[in-house]
Formats: sequence, structure tokens, C-alpha cells
Amino acid sequence: MPQNAFTTSTTQPEAKPDPKSPLAATEGNQNTVQTSSTNGVSPLAHSLSPATRLKHKLQHSRDLIVCPGVYDGLSARIAQSAGFETLYMFNAPSPLDAPPAPSFANHRPNAGPVTIDQTVNQYIRANVAAFHIEDQVLTKRCGHLSGKKVVTNDVFLSRIRAARAAIDKAQADIQLIARTDANQQLGYDECITRLKAARDWGADVGLLEGFKSKEEAARAVKELAPWPLLLNIVENGHSPLITVDEAREMGFRIMIFSFAGLAPAYMAMRAAYAKLKDDGITGIQGTGVGPKVLFDVCGLQAAVHVDEQAGGEDYKSIITASG
Repeated sequence: MPQNAFTTSTTQPEAKPDPKSPLAATEGNQNTVQTSSTNGVSPLAHSLSPATRLKHKLQHSRDLIVCPGVYDGLSARIAQSAGFETLYMFNAPSPLDAPPAPSFANHRPNAGPVTIDQTVNQYIRANVAAFHIEDQVLTKRCGHLSGKKVVTNDVFLSRIRAARAAIDKAQADIQLIARTDANQQLGYDECITRLKAARDWGADVGLLEGFKSKEEAARAVKELAPWPLLLNIVENGHSPLITVDEAREMGFRIMIFSFAGLAPAYMAMRAAYAKLKDDGITGIQGTGVGPKVLFDVCGLQAAVHVDEQAGGEDYKSIITASG
């Protein structure tokens, strides 16, 4: 099942919480929805699903949620160890168990209503907080490649309706993101038409992929306000680079850096492999990065804690061993 996840990293000033919201009683005047167990979150906040926490944050704050892209469990763990609480995972299942966090999933664009209904229910059971439904054709490609083609607006909206119906039937808080890639083929005005229609059919967030200028991005936020928009940043892609501060100023609510994990990983691995090929070593020696460091990132200490609490001895040697 393809999953995309995002996590809030830094806390920005927010509006006062709605006293009727499920977090108001325990969060007081601090209505930032945290997801990390290290940030003093109330027991009630922990009991809420990732989708409910995300929904609350979108509805009761003006915070910009900044999300690094991750592509597997290890990259997700690394991002969370760096302080990010929401992650964006694209088109890959995570083989490693990562700590709970609001997460996005990018649904296959060619699916019909029946498949969408089934997949939405799978996402809900998997505790995914939000997912994309988009308007590309069967042979979908990355939003920052040339030659994209989209289906008609009627087909796109049938996908949105199917997703909305599945969410409502399940009485879930999972957030529906309507994504259009029509800018490349049909132009900006068609994108706005499609997103407005998707909003009318119950999409919670909009995503216009492939802005051609910063001015176009700012214009979209204004034309669709107060509906929250997600901004996808792909360095060296087809759109201009927009910084976090610029996106916040424009009024975007969610910002994802899709290749924040994959591109640096490619560069680092390529350099290490080249050094091994040329020099006979990887260059890792002396960095302090050994097996135990990596296992700790992947949750070793949590496993040790569970074992100790139960009186087990499976991990006792790891505590004193250097790895």
C-alpha cells in the first residue's frame, strides 16, 4: 500500500483553540497538536488518531506544517530523530515501524470508485491521516516530469466523491487531499476550476501540482482561501523553489519536500560507493556511525525498554555492549 507521511517540525504561533475541540480541555492556550512522545503531549492528545490530530491542526490553527519527504522506515526514523513530527512518504510501504505520526498516502490515480472505496478503508485501518486523490491518467508520472496527461474533470470528481463517501461511511477523520496536475496540459484556470469543484464535493485540502511561478502559487492561495492548500517542493523540478518563510507568508497550510530524503541519500550513497570503488574504503570509519547508532535510530531503545519492563533478559547485553 503506497503511503506518504508528513510531520510538523517547528511550532508556529497559532490561533486560540476552540473550547469545543477535543484538545482544548488539556492543551489550554497551547493548541499545537504534537505527535512526538518527547514533547509533553497530554494523554488525551495521544489517545486521538493521527487523522483527528491533523484535522484539529488544520481547523484550529494557522500553522504551516512543514514535512520532509521519506521513502522507507529508516528515512522516516531519521527524520523524526531530527525533530520532525509529521512525515511525507511517497509510493512505498515502510518496512520499519516508525513512531505514530500524521501521514499522507498518494492513491493510484487510475483507480475507479470501487477500488478507491477499498483503499480508503485500508488507509483508515492503517491510521493514515490524509491521502491524495489526483486527476492523472493510468500512466501516471511524477508531477515534475514532462508529458503529464489528466482525465476529464467529471472523472476526477467521481474519484473525489468516491473517497468522500468512503470516509463518511466509516465516520473517520482522515483528510482528503484533492490534487490536480492539469497546469501543464490545460493551464492554471482549469486547475482552479477543478479544485473548487473538489472542495465543493468535500475535499479537505487542495494541491495544485507544478506551479509555474511564485506569483501563480500566491494567487492560488488567495483564490481558494480559506480552504487549506498544500505546496509540494521538488528541488530541481519544474516549479520555482519556494522557501518555508515564503510559503508561510503566502498562506499555505502544508508544505512537503518530497525528495528531501531520497535525493540526499542518492548523493551520499553514490559518493560512498565511488570511494569504495576508487580507494577501497567507504569513508565511514571515524564518523562515529556504527551499528548501534543506526539500530538506536530504528527503535532499539524502545525494544530494550519493553524487554526490561517485562523482566526479560534478551536485550540486557546490548545495554553495556558497544554494538
